[in-house]
Amino acid sequence: MRLAIATFLALVFALAMPANAQPVDKFQAGKQYFVIDPVQPTSSGDKIEVLEVFMYTCPHCYDLEPYLTKWKATKAADVAYAPFPAAWNEPVEAFARAFYAAETLGILEASHEKFFAAIHKERVPFATLEDIAQWYTQFGVTKDAFLSAAKSFAVNTKINRSKAMVPRWGVAGTPTVIVNGKYRFDVSSAGGHQNIGELIDFLVAKERAAKKGA
Repeated sequence: MRLAIATFLALVFALAMPANAQPVDKFQAGKQYFVIDPVQPTSSGDKIEVLEVFMYTCPHCYDLEPYLTKWKATKAADVAYAPFPAAWNEPVEAFARAFYAAETLGILEASHEKFFAAIHKERVPFATLEDIAQWYTQFGVTKDAFLSAAKSFAVNTKINRSKAMVPRWGVAGTPTVIVNGKYRFDVSSAGGHQNIGELIDFLVAKERAAKKGA
């Protein structure tokens, strides 16, 4: 008798649902991620751009690194990923300049994770850009060459772009992930580090579908 009643109720609920009802996405706009309005330009050509707005001095950014590394290992070929250093103020700007100087000198890949570790694990005190430049000499560049790159016109241009784009994306803190200039989320909104890769892939899939439908 109970089985018959349960079956009847299940049938009633099924019939009451709209014929076009769709399952609710695990990730929803305004909750796990946010739509950037207006959409901002990207610099990745035909690829879907994924940026991580970060600061070397941010412990949450350091904690996120292993999860991003895991995601990057399975990143699709049509996706372009890049870290994007924030330059909120003068002390933070010095570390953003370090990122771009290392990129300019061709030592970013070798130094990126090690610089994070130097700050958060080894607790190396970096009080000035000169201190930072001295640390980078272990990668085969001179202190003067690093400082020259950090203060170059090219790096100044990138710093100015960072200062312009971060507020346009609506970034309030780090780390924040930007997908194709259209979507923004952080670790908290995503529901934890473990959801970062899945949420990136979800938003990338939305962009991929939008491109096909265009």
